[in-house]
Amino acid sequence: MRSASNLVNNFLIAMPSLADPNFSQTVTYMCDHTEEGAMGLVINRPLEVDFSELLEHLDMQDTRKQPGYVPIYQGGPVQTDRGFVLHEGLGHWEATLAVTDKIGVTMSQDIIEAIAHNEGPARYMVMLGYAGWGNGQLEDELANNAWLNGPADPAILFDTPTEQRWTAAASHLGIELQNLSPDIGHA
Repeated sequence: MRSASNLVNNFLIAMPSLADPNFSQTVTYMCDHTEEGAMGLVINRPLEVDFSELLEHLDMQDTRKQPGYVPIYQGGPVQTDRGFVLHEGLGHWEATLAVTDKIGVTMSQDIIEAIAHNEGPARYMVMLGYAGWGNGQLEDELANNAWLNGPADPAILFDTPTEQRWTAAASHLGIELQNLSPDIGHA
């Protein structure tokens, strides 16, 4: 693998010129990055499904105190039938990848049941699918100016309205996307 920094707990922000419909105007939260490849979750692509519909599908009772609309997100184009919960507070779930000492990704159903019963993390996002890159693929995309990357901000993950996350993530890096040229170039 080419020498590259570890992008765990970073945002990948799609450049305005990125035309791939899976990633156009997306922000991806990077959860894993090794020599074998990388894995992240797109945080700004809500589906037309909400948490209560997911619970119905899983035959789980919804006893949340405030069962308002909670969107389910398209976490990426890989394994779209598989669920992921990105959450703050690691907890003790069956299958959690600790991204930081405060943020984790859980792939087991026990966290969904805990959320449904007001026993889960206070801040979370539920996704179907993930974004994945093979060995060297992400590094090539970065070298070709497909992505901006920089440290993630939990406030953008959990507090910023979905439709503002792309520009907010870039602004967090000091970049205004509307000022970027759509032309790719190398210095």
